[in-house]
Amino acid sequence: MEYRIKSRVPTKQGFGEALLEAGFLMPGLVGLGADITSSVGMNLFRDQFPDRFFSLGIAEQNCVTVAAGLALGGKLPVFSTYAVFAAHRAADQIRVSLCYNNLHVIIGGAHAGISVGPDGATHQALEDIACTRVLPNMTVISACDATQTRKATLAAIFELKGPVYIRFGREAVPDFTSDELPFIPGEAQLLKGGNDVCLIATGHLVWEALEAARILETENISAAVLNIHTIKPLHEVAVIEAARHTGAIVCAEEHQIFGGLGSSVAETLSRNFPVPIEFIGVHDSFGESGKPEQLMKKYGLTASHIVQSARQVIHRKETGNS
Repeated sequence: MEYRIKSRVPTKQGFGEALLEAGFLMPGLVGLGADITSSVGMNLFRDQFPDRFFSLGIAEQNCVTVAAGLALGGKLPVFSTYAVFAAHRAADQIRVSLCYNNLHVIIGGAHAGISVGPDGATHQALEDIACTRVLPNMTVISACDATQTRKATLAAIFELKGPVYIRFGREAVPDFTSDELPFIPGEAQLLKGGNDVCLIATGHLVWEALEAARILETENISAAVLNIHTIKPLHEVAVIEAARHTGAIVCAEEHQIFGGLGSSVAETLSRNFPVPIEFIGVHDSFGESGKPEQLMKKYGLTASHIVQSARQVIHRKETGNS
């Protein structure tokens, strides 16, 4: 199937549209903000349902605690702030108040990744997947575009139980997911078949992986592309099948190479079907201020970098240098 860009929109838009849609269908849905409502896409819900939205100021830990109380009282709270604050500053409250009690609360981790750009290192969430996926009872979602973020948010509200962390970005990115393509939590999507290598990607780097696969085709390299939109629970069967079929894997994520998608894939394959793996991500460093496209290039998060890693991992496979 050929994927084409419908438009370029921020993934936060899909999050906001889903909350608005769900608000009409679920009277018990309540929104909690941390003084950056429009920045994280919750303004649509706030404007339509002002009596069901509460801005608690720059007090993320308190927001999570209030969300826990609302969930225990029978409401479905949705709390969103920048991912660095949601996953890190409120980590203790998420662990104890939400995960320990297995409460159904949706956490929106906005401005994720290095593509936040000018906001700089303090606001670029590059460790949030690692921090959230280790928590018992937590579901972790990293959708590829705005359309999929909308579908994922609706699924988190209406289909899932327990705490859910949804990661999304601020910058406009290619929106290419078909409206007809279903979102099934925990089930990876094989976007393109291939025999020589599988590009396993999440979030904004799914489109980069598709672009890399197109480039590789011109070199007579057949690359599969697997979209892992649900980091936890990982669709292990799909990952193992990709390794069995191609014998070589490249993992791509806008996150540290430690603790995120790549680590999760490596953990699975080391137990079940070890093959050569290369990792696209940030290599144990903080980000910096700059234009998003410049930072993506500098930190090796583009299609051309995925192509280079694909060539390298195929060479390792062919030479037996695992």
